[in-house]
Amino acid sequence: MARLLVAALIVSAGYAYAQFRQDFFGGVLRGEQGDPAELPPQQWPDRNVAGCHMLYTSVRREANGSGWRTDYPWGQRNLLIRLSELTKTRVSWQAPSVPHVWLVRLTDPALFECSYLMASDVGTIGLSQEEAQSLRLYLEKGGFLWVDDFWGEAAWEQWSREFARAMPGYVIEDVPLSDPIFHSMLEVNKIPQVSGIGFWRAVGGRTTSERGAESAVPHLRAIRDRHGRIIAVMTHNTDVSNSWERETEDPAYFYQFSIDGYALGINILLYAMTH
Repeated sequence: MARLLVAALIVSAGYAYAQFRQDFFGGVLRGEQGDPAELPPQQWPDRNVAGCHMLYTSVRREANGSGWRTDYPWGQRNLLIRLSELTKTRVSWQAPSVPHVWLVRLTDPALFECSYLMASDVGTIGLSQEEAQSLRLYLEKGGFLWVDDFWGEAAWEQWSREFARAMPGYVIEDVPLSDPIFHSMLEVNKIPQVSGIGFWRAVGGRTTSERGAESAVPHLRAIRDRHGRIIAVMTHNTDVSNSWERETEDPAYFYQFSIDGYALGINILLYAMTH
């Protein structure tokens, strides 16, 4: 048993180091498509709505995943562009048509400047005790978390186990379609199952479930505070962020996924900022 534990620790350490090398490609933290990360400054440029994306450590691998880099930064950038077009929300811009999406560690004080926080591929996440405590403080002080793009039971077990370390005593529940979060602005009548564009192309659009029968049913799960307000949502067995990130790459992909993806995304952001 001791030898197995040592072997597991060596594998985990090796993967963490490999991820570190990948994350700092060219000496710079970069997102999924090679964009340099935006690290939060000591003084934010304005008080308009900016995106925040979680920088975390992966301790296991998932097919088609890239750890924290997944869907960063163009998933949130495109969502914020649409939010600015379809609502009166004032968005924080780093350049014309390029909203700020800060890459934030859970232990960074900048976390508490975030209107909301997102992460993808969280079926690979490992939280330190300090990170877990900081995430709990953020959520209990009024923050909002959305995790997305993780598929199958192994990924769910990894995420829910780590999240329970941050939020012990909170119950994760499936959110009914009658909940106000689905009707903040647009009418959402289903939880869309969005596959990553690479998977969608590889299977010729024949299926949207990336883990076959195991991930056939998409879920939107959540935890609530003592007043019944949702403070964290989890879109499992779906990649909603890809419907924003890849919206311009294929018209067929856009019409199949992006319209529903934006409706859900805008509703959730409006809920997060008004509840």
